[in-house]
Amino acid sequence: MPSDDDILGRLAFATLNEQRRSRRWGIFFKSLGFLYLFLLLLMFMGDFDAGKPTGSHTALVDLEGVIDGVTGVSAEQINTSLRAAFENPEAAGVILRINSPGGSPVQSGEIFDEIRRLRREHPETPLYTVVGDICASGGYYVAAASDGIYANRASIVGSIGVLMNGFGFVGTLDKLGVERRLYTAGENKGFLDPFSPEQSEQVRHLNTLLEDVHQQFIEAVKEGRGERLKDEKAIFSGLVWTGEVGVELGLVDGLGSVDYVAREVIGVERIVDYTARPDYLERFFERFGAIIMKLLTEQSTPKLR
Repeated sequence: MPSDDDILGRLAFATLNEQRRSRRWGIFFKSLGFLYLFLLLLMFMGDFDAGKPTGSHTALVDLEGVIDGVTGVSAEQINTSLRAAFENPEAAGVILRINSPGGSPVQSGEIFDEIRRLRREHPETPLYTVVGDICASGGYYVAAASDGIYANRASIVGSIGVLMNGFGFVGTLDKLGVERRLYTAGENKGFLDPFSPEQSEQVRHLNTLLEDVHQQFIEAVKEGRGERLKDEKAIFSGLVWTGEVGVELGLVDGLGSVDYVAREVIGVERIVDYTARPDYLERFFERFGAIIMKLLTEQSTPKLR
């Protein structure tokens, strides 16, 4: 027969479990209440289905950050935004605001090609680039496809070049007494391995590869800028310039902000942002669901923390 102390202990333990269950359900229902209010707020702000903007306006698309398609800006994101802008007949023109040091030549090239396609498909809708702090390398690759480029006098533009970098640790391994063992099928499969000595033929191959990509870059810039470019070899050397000097070199058409281009160049001061943003609502539901599942499946036993 259990003693009085055993009975009191069981009662206390059952009470503790009941309190924990009540607390979890309390959190659950409070969270549901918060979700309900959050959804009402989104509906009030019109975030569920705003539809196409009406009335004449200037469309704005932001390209901010490194162009790499993984952790930065992707061609898919920018091209989706541009298509939405061009497909709206109420858009008198499009401004692509770029603040990017560059990135992937493939991603940049895809955006360049899509801009050229959209301009052919919608010849009545001009597209202008407005540079923020920097529009270099892949960022300028994209900008070259536009009808005109505008920048601040202190913006950085250019860097029409290609690079690939890494490290060599062969001397370090020798000093440490470490032997590198690399097994490959294919004599060049270990190409650019940082722990193996460079081979002259592989370096020549790499330089050829970089030159090929560089030439593609140069041809795209010449196609986009045409006779506006000054006959200056340094333009394609990888150097950068201020927006003010960029005007003199033909890399930039003029000095001006987004508001200036919308008002004075396109002629429609009203600006509507078409930039495809991350789906915060979807992320919210994912995190909310994870929290709820954790609350419902958590064991009702004491834990050491």
